[in-house]
Amino acid sequence: MPEPSIRTARRDDEEALGRLDRATWSYQHAVKPRDQPPYEPFFNERFGPRDHLVAELDGHIVGFVRIGFPTPLVSNAHVRQILGLAVAVEARGNGVGRALIRAVLAEARRQGALRITLRVLGHNTPARKLYESEGFVIEGIQPGEFYLDGEYVDDVLMGRSL
Repeated sequence: MPEPSIRTARRDDEEALGRLDRATWSYQHAVKPRDQPPYEPFFNERFGPRDHLVAELDGHIVGFVRIGFPTPLVSNAHVRQILGLAVAVEARGNGVGRALIRAVLAEARRQGALRITLRVLGHNTPARKLYESEGFVIEGIQPGEFYLDGEYVDDVLMGRSL
């Protein structure tokens, strides 16, 4: 499979990103129930195209990552947080997630961030391994933070310097 191209999202990506987000939904990574029609817009007041990087293969969106601030505090403005990552099922295992992580690290640096953090569910082993391989370390665990699909699941806090 060729390398994905990574770019900032555009307003006209909204429908494709919404479909991808819904298609990849799973309690392995989601803490909210599956969305039901009528669907909310993918972009909203808090997160627009500028807050998303998309991965394309052969002109089709196969993944995205959302970047933002963990808090609105000025004292925390040097930190960015990965607030969502999705890769189409058919594109998994081909470096799309890794390319998105590397691109979001570069984007956070470009924005002047010194640190980047994320939260990942404890049972999401593939994501945790990917983040660890890109330099993220566990900085905290909130045991049993979520009750998902009949199980209590840890919330794992990870971060790294840029």
